[in-house]
This record gives sequence, structure tokens and C-alpha cells, in this order.
Amino acid sequence: MANKNVHLRINQSWCKGCGICVAFCPKDVLSIVEEKVSITDEELCIRCGLCEQRCPDYAIYLEED
Repeated sequence: MANKNVHLRINQSWCKGCGICVAFCPKDVLSIVEEKVSITDEELCIRCGLCEQRCPDYAIYLEED
């Protein structure tokens, strides 16, 4: 079960909208909206960290509350 105390965060100013994180997300919770990554449904996120690992700009990350 996913750790609900960990949340997906996006630094919009660093995001270049490359779509790599979207491509690697196994649960399709990310999308590109207006040339930036957007979280479409964080409840479906399994907090696997693939988006964080693949982002070349460190714009998306998991953060513990």
C-alpha cells in the first residue's frame, strides 16, 4: 500500500514539459497541460518514484509531510 504521508510535488518553474515523467508513470497519473506536467489524480499514485528518477530537470519529486 502506498504511503499516504508522501506526496507528489512539481516545481513548475523547472518543468520543461518534456513528458518523460508522463511516459514512465505506471498508473497514468501525470499529463502535460499547457506545456507543463500536471497531476491528474494523486490518489492513484503508488509513489514508486519513477517520475522523480527520470526527470532531467528535477522538477517532479516525492516529499514526505
